[in-house]
Parts: sequence; structure tokens; C-alpha cells
Amino acid sequence: MSEQLHSAVLKALSTVIEPELHKDIVTLNMVRDLRVEDGIAHFTIMLTTPACPLKDVMYKAAEVAVLKVEGMRGIQVKWDAEVPTDRRVHGRITMPIRNVIAVGSGKGGVGKTTMSVNLAISLAKEGARVGLMDADILTPNVPIMLGLTAGRPAVQDGKIVPFEVFGVKAISMGFLIEPDKAMVWRGPMLNSAIRQFFNDVNWGDNIDYMIVDLPPGTGDAPLSLAQAVPLTGAVIVSQPQQVAIGDALRSISMFEQLNVPIIGIVENMAGELFGEGGGEQLAQERGVPFLGRIPLDGEIRKGGDLGRPIVVSAPESATAQAFRRFARDVAARISVIQLQSSDFIPLDIIG
Repeated sequence: MSEQLHSAVLKALSTVIEPELHKDIVTLNMVRDLRVEDGIAHFTIMLTTPACPLKDVMYKAAEVAVLKVEGMRGIQVKWDAEVPTDRRVHGRITMPIRNVIAVGSGKGGVGKTTMSVNLAISLAKEGARVGLMDADILTPNVPIMLGLTAGRPAVQDGKIVPFEVFGVKAISMGFLIEPDKAMVWRGPMLNSAIRQFFNDVNWGDNIDYMIVDLPPGTGDAPLSLAQAVPLTGAVIVSQPQQVAIGDALRSISMFEQLNVPIIGIVENMAGELFGEGGGEQLAQERGVPFLGRIPLDGEIRKGGDLGRPIVVSAPESATAQAFRRFARDVAARISVIQLQSSDFIPLDIIG
């Protein structure tokens, strides 16, 4: 392969724009290991998330661009991913966690834990390394939804080993106490527990996304989390009706006061019973992304009660696919937030 042809192909690829990040894939250092053989350009596109929803768009744009180079007749692309690291997280905690995502709501009963669990599993299904932290210390529900209601986590070298199920590493106070024991704790104890979940749990290799399921409201837990570790962003869960929208608005306001980027709003339980559109309207009014709506579906409740979330029990269902789209949108939005941040660590220096 001549240097001239290599340069021509690379120049052609520099016209391909990453749809979410709005920069070309060469400048973003996403094109790796380029070689040309018999008119075919072979290269790797290093995505910013394995859950990228727009791979097909980039492939078609790259193919069109390369075919404009004289003598070229096709491309062969290998896909890989390096999730950007939030430098603030990287500098504040010793555990190898790249991004911390809070899932919150202004009120209870909107399906926040259901969202957290299905989001975590969906990201894992895309190939990401995912942790799930149940920060609802007083009333933990993650163990039930993951089917982990028996046994205690092991301790190795002085650290708790999280349970791993459906490709997700999970920790919850529910793993450490008896099911019928009430946690009557004040704020400082909650703060300590959340910090311990970061520092005293062996999360293993790099975690691309740590999903933190917060309790409802705007009290001790979200404040403790924000103090324990810088948050990459927050997902706000709401229902369509106005009473839920008002509570979601308070949750947004809290995260904004804590200088936490809003990843977006997801509308849960949409359909005939509760209506739809309230979450999308709030997103438009606040100028934040709308991450989609999840329909009211009895199979979600059944899966949660049985410890097999719907993205596992019925992966091809319309509801499971809605969760998968939601997860991809969250991952894409995190990449955008990271690129726009001065704390972004470029792809070529991520360890």
C-alpha cells in the first residue's frame, strides 16, 4: 500500500462525522489500524461506548467516503469500544470506575429501581462492564429484582466481593442484613454506607458504567453520593401524570444545585392508565434530553418479582426493546457529556 493511497483514505474518513459528538472520526481518534489491500480499506472504529446506537450510520458514511477515493472498492470495519473516563471520578476514588450515573426521582413508586436494573443489564448486554449500586440503604429492592435474596457476599482481602448476575456486578445493603430487619439510620450512617460501597467493595477490573439506584426524594442519599464521588450525570425517572412531573422537576433542580449534568428524563408506565407525554414535555421545558418512554406492562412487574427483569425474561418483547433503546441513548448521552467536559480523558490515553 502506498503512503499516498493511505493518506487519501484517511483524508476521506476525516469527512465522516460522529453523529452524537459532531466531530469527525479521525480527529476523535476513532479510526485505528488502517490498511488497504486490493482496493479494500480495513480499519477499526473505536467507539466511545459499546452501546452506540448509530454504528450503521457511521458505517454507511465511511463506505460512501472511501468509495470516492480512486481505486477503492469497499471497506471492512471492525468495531471496538473505549468508554471515556470521567477524570474527576478517576482522581477521587481508588476503584477503577470510569463513569458514575445516578438514577433518581422526586417521589417513590415511579419505577426507579426497575429502570436502574434494566438499564444496567441492557448496558451489559451491549458489551459494557457494568456495576449496580443500591443506594437505597433503608429500603433496598435491587436484590429481589435480581433474584439474589439468599446468601451473603464473600469477603476477599478485606473487601466485599459483589454478586454478579446477568453480566452485572451488584451490591446492596439487602445482601448484608436480614430481610425483615428495619434499617433505622440517621444521615451520617447513610453517608458512611454509600462511601463504603465505593471503597470497601472489590469491583474488579474497570467498570465502564456504575449505575447508582437512589432512594426517592432530595435528601441524604443523593447528597451523600455527590459528596462521595463526582457524578458523571443523572437520569431522572418520571411518570406521565402531572403530580409525578412536579416531583421530577424538584429532582432535576436538586441535581442542578449539586452541579450534576442531567443525562435526560425517561417516562415510565406510559399508556392508557397514566397517559403519556408528561416526561417529554418536561424535558422540552427544561432543555434536557428526552430518553424515551417505557410502556406500562404487567410483564415488567412479573419479571421484577421473579428476579428475572424483562430484558432477560422477554428480550425480544417491545418493552424490552424500549429499555435497550433507553440504555443506548443513556450511553450516547454520557459520551457527549464527557466530550464537552474539560475533565474528559481522550480515547488515546485511556488506560
